[in-house]
Amino acid sequence: MKFLFSILFALSANAALSQLTYETLFVDYDSALLYKNLKIIPIRQKDNGYGGIIGIPKVMSLSDAIKKGIAKITERGTASTENVHWLRINNNSDSAIYVGSGEIISGGRQDRMVMHDTILRPSNKDQYIPVMCVEEDRWSDKEEPFEYRGFANSHLRKVLDSSKNQVQIWREIDYQLERGHVNSKSMAYLSQREPKGESKREKRRREKQHEQVHLGDDYFNYFIQKFKNADTSVVGIVCVSDSAILGCDIFAAVNLFNGQLPALLRGYIDEALLFGGPVRLPNDKVMKYMDKILTDKKSQEEFVSRHGKIFKEGKEIIHIYTY
Repeated sequence: MKFLFSILFALSANAALSQLTYETLFVDYDSALLYKNLKIIPIRQKDNGYGGIIGIPKVMSLSDAIKKGIAKITERGTASTENVHWLRINNNSDSAIYVGSGEIISGGRQDRMVMHDTILRPSNKDQYIPVMCVEEDRWSDKEEPFEYRGFANSHLRKVLDSSKNQVQIWREIDYQLERGHVNSKSMAYLSQREPKGESKREKRRREKQHEQVHLGDDYFNYFIQKFKNADTSVVGIVCVSDSAILGCDIFAAVNLFNGQLPALLRGYIDEALLFGGPVRLPNDKVMKYMDKILTDKKSQEEFVSRHGKIFKEGKEIIHIYTY
């Protein structure tokens, strides 16, 4: 309880910020970043007399926690029927760990995708997170080390949030692998990022898959470098490809956004490569979309209830995701 209060106090120091509306945020269309088929528009905090930048102390991203050895992820058990939809995470540090819906963890007995946003507080006890399988045809006898692999693309995140159904998720992955000319023995979503050829008959499929993987790295390197050189007021992004808005992620604090950014980029890049095209959507269309999210609390809740999700800690909004 004490730890919960410390998080809420950090947010409530600027109560307006926790609303995540135009009162505290602005969409910086003039600073939009464009690389080939993907346009990313930053969402920034305003300076409302509180210094403009609020952070949540002692909270880190799952990716950072894994890199630093703070988070230890293991299978809950050996039987697939009972354990496929759960992973055990031990957090013995003095920091909380933010886990985002749609984040992918590979390894174990099969690859998984996190179902819900969660804050895992420091504890000497086992903690469990609900997950979905994103590798249909593998349940290994031996548990492999887990690795953090970023966010799924917007299409798969949407299926996860709207259906919460394992079969629907497998169908979406199968569709994406076929659309991307990806051959995968285990029907793994991550095969889109890791080309593995099998025979001469699959040569062209492998070549196309390799092209997509290398192109994805080019996208990532461009955007991550641009954000490294940007100022520290960015708390969210809205992403556009072809004539569509791929999605929007907004966080309550700069440090939360920075921790999630590399993983978010991977997901949106996957989406742009698989479903996107040269950007044709004008800013006025994006503005109308963002008005539905940021004008006020009521319209935000109405829109996001149909097109995304809001994660709260207590009464404070931590993360808004829309598709």
